[in-house]
Amino acid sequence: MMKAFATVADLGSFTKAAEKLETSNQLVSKYVSQLEEQLGARLFNRTTRRVHLTQEGEQCLQHAMHILESVHDMESHFGGLQSTAKGLLQISAPVSFSTLHLAPLIRDFKQEYPEVGVNLELSDRKVDVIEEGFDVALRIGHLKSSSLIAKKIAPVKLVLCAAPSYIEKYGTPSHPEELSRSHFLHYSYMDYSAPDNPLMKVLRSNSHTNQSGLSANNGEILMAAAIAGEGYILQPTFIVGEALKQGKLKTMLNNIELETMSLYAVYPHRKLLAPKLRAFLDFLDSYFGEPPYWDDY
Repeated sequence: MMKAFATVADLGSFTKAAEKLETSNQLVSKYVSQLEEQLGARLFNRTTRRVHLTQEGEQCLQHAMHILESVHDMESHFGGLQSTAKGLLQISAPVSFSTLHLAPLIRDFKQEYPEVGVNLELSDRKVDVIEEGFDVALRIGHLKSSSLIAKKIAPVKLVLCAAPSYIEKYGTPSHPEELSRSHFLHYSYMDYSAPDNPLMKVLRSNSHTNQSGLSANNGEILMAAAIAGEGYILQPTFIVGEALKQGKLKTMLNNIELETMSLYAVYPHRKLLAPKLRAFLDFLDSYFGEPPYWDDY
């Protein structure tokens, strides 16, 4: 029943699900109906063109995929079904994180799994993993509920910092309100919406009203501007950690705690973890350390 339900949810069609499962449309519909009766909830809204998951269906899908994945793992372990990791692995990853930290990982992964090819596409936009054909996407932030599976890889800490020359010229702020609006080097993809954090509240205001400062969708560009003394930045330590370690930047307002984000590996459950993907996820798991090496500054 669960496999039939998950396949319909993935393909959006009872007919396509039946074709993939090599069974009849009627049997797939029967399995889904039985599951709905068993759970006492409607899992799909059906139209003439496509079926869509209800809110209860979304919740059920999360549980169903974890169960199916566990069954698959058990079969692989006891039945020797897990084949050698090989084939092309399609990966989407954020730009700055990849250019700074992903190259060594890909190199080491390829050395351990020479039969796995890697196609790495760098983009800071939120790609559609399934529609665009990726096996896995690396994402940074706070992930919202979805039909995808997200595995936490490493914590991502944000810090407010500026060059020593900037701090010497303009002083060390003791409160966010003392931050110059025009000196904010604004990362355009950052979500400053945390309403209860005084620093994020000021930065949100500064990002909306600053017409004479610098805004960019790349953290490394903003870091270079900060090192040159042009202003202050709020950036993750995986970007600014080395500059902090070398003394090119210094943190400010350390008494204000910022919520830690995470680096996630996000992948579609429908693939049920092909050997190449499982190998990559396992390799990612402890590669960056705990805490990650970029926080050693």
